[in-house]
Amino acid sequence: MTDVIALDSATRRPALSASVDFDGGVGMIAAARDFTADFLTASPAVRRGPPTPERIDLARLVVSELVTNVVRHAPGPCRLLLELFESVLEISVFDRREASPVPRGHDPRRIGQHGVEIVIAVCESVSVEPQPSGKRVRARLPLA
Repeated sequence: MTDVIALDSATRRPALSASVDFDGGVGMIAAARDFTADFLTASPAVRRGPPTPERIDLARLVVSELVTNVVRHAPGPCRLLLELFESVLEISVFDRREASPVPRGHDPRRIGQHGVEIVIAVCESVSVEPQPSGKRVRARLPLA
């Protein structure tokens, strides 16, 4: 299910938002990346222009890392919510596991498990919010 909503910028709400629910499985990672790229490609109608290809790639990377965490650590359904503000994309992933993702610290010898580090490095903020049936991981990615 996908919802797209255009909201009034004077209310400090997103200019555009869209969400999609996934049932689970590895296929949702690629689907979430594609959904994000499509969302940002359609965004010039509410922004001054399209985000750069580099910013779209960063958004796809952040979504990929957040959804990969769901696939690996919280198997089952999840929801991806994208909210576009004038110069920031807010990416939220909801899942049913209460445990928060934890950055493991810099270790160039470690193979894998760098997703949270990457998200923190490229986003202006990352937060984890408890929900009635799990959690919401919210990342704010500057588009300028």
